[in-house]
Amino acid sequence: MKEKLNILLLGSGGRESAIAYKLLQSPRTARLWVAPGNASPAFESVDLPLSDFEAIAKFVADNEIDLIFVGPEQPLVDGIADFFADSKVKVIGPVAEAARLEGSKEFAKEFMFRHAIPTARFMTVTADTLQEGEFFLESLQPPYVLKADGLAAGKGVLIIPDLEEAKAKLHEMLEGMFGKASHTVVIEQFLDGIECSVFVATDGEDYRVLPVAKDYKRIGEGDTGPNTGGMGAVSPVPFADEAFMEKVRSRIIEPTIRGLREEGIDYRGFIFLGLINVGGDPMVIEYNVRLGDPETEVVMPRLKSDLVDLVEGIADRTMALKHVEEDPRAAATVMLVSDGYPGTYRKGMAMEGAESNPEGCILFHAGTRRNAEGRPETAGGRVLAVTAFGPDIHQAAATALKGAESVKFEGKRNRTDIGADL
Repeated sequence: MKEKLNILLLGSGGRESAIAYKLLQSPRTARLWVAPGNASPAFESVDLPLSDFEAIAKFVADNEIDLIFVGPEQPLVDGIADFFADSKVKVIGPVAEAARLEGSKEFAKEFMFRHAIPTARFMTVTADTLQEGEFFLESLQPPYVLKADGLAAGKGVLIIPDLEEAKAKLHEMLEGMFGKASHTVVIEQFLDGIECSVFVATDGEDYRVLPVAKDYKRIGEGDTGPNTGGMGAVSPVPFADEAFMEKVRSRIIEPTIRGLREEGIDYRGFIFLGLINVGGDPMVIEYNVRLGDPETEVVMPRLKSDLVDLVEGIADRTMALKHVEEDPRAAATVMLVSDGYPGTYRKGMAMEGAESNPEGCILFHAGTRRNAEGRPETAGGRVLAVTAFGPDIHQAAATALKGAESVKFEGKRNRTDIGADL
């Protein structure tokens, strides 16, 4: 085992900023690059397109990279782990076949069905089976859930209260509302409950569970308005006690890892379980094949274990030897977004207070870049995550909100009720 590693982290959002924060705490990190990165002063960004595996390979060779940590899902679905399979570099993330758990909603739902993993009733619909899809909608109680089968940048899920509107939207999706991603649509029974996110690190045999989190998807206070990529998160989650987590382990995590192994799928990486608590019982809403955003912004600060050591366990199949230690404090993150998000918004807004952490907080850059003068400016809908610790999630959220006030840019928006529902 090499004592110190050169690491390339792929991605540019708040998730990658939080992962970088944790990797840089490890005495085993020799040097870290983040590609394409953002305006964060905490790490070294390098301009590499995530779709150009040849360019990434050249950077890996030129800089003697030992480990590639893949942040977002698209490179995994596109096969970056397969591309580097015969090289010496370790890739943290599953191969393309395994990444279908996120890349195809149809594959994920049918996998759950095959392995008796609790999830909502569903039906897969194409243009050829549209009428059957309409009949299935009629068999459900409102609201109605329609999901694009493929990746749609977090926007491919519709929750519709009216049956006739749901049928109309089903037509629109199949006709290309989300491009190729919705040429196949999964209709799901709506599940009523409180959601949470569970991150599992696995080498395909053994696994470890990271701190549990809950994110907030809606743009408006009280979970109103359209869905976003996430407006904030908290950890721990009060209802995810030992009894609930034992159900998660026995009914969901272990059948998932066992099912992948039985189907001959080599899964080494993180499995993100989007769960919902239905009357005390966990059910799977979705799988992701990487860490979630903005949950990572509260999970990484609460992870006391060495992240480099942990992910080496994934790559080297030594997860059985690893331990996960959690900070007993709670953490909350508040996302600062651009006015107009998740719709149309302006970029290039000058930022103040983004270069240093507010008192008691950690700033994780997301949609930021540096202008010609080297100053930070906005470059996305979700701009910055402000994370704070506290004795409980409510006090952590209050500290994060106070810290958010010190960051200024034109059109800044944020929710003030993160964690208030728990």
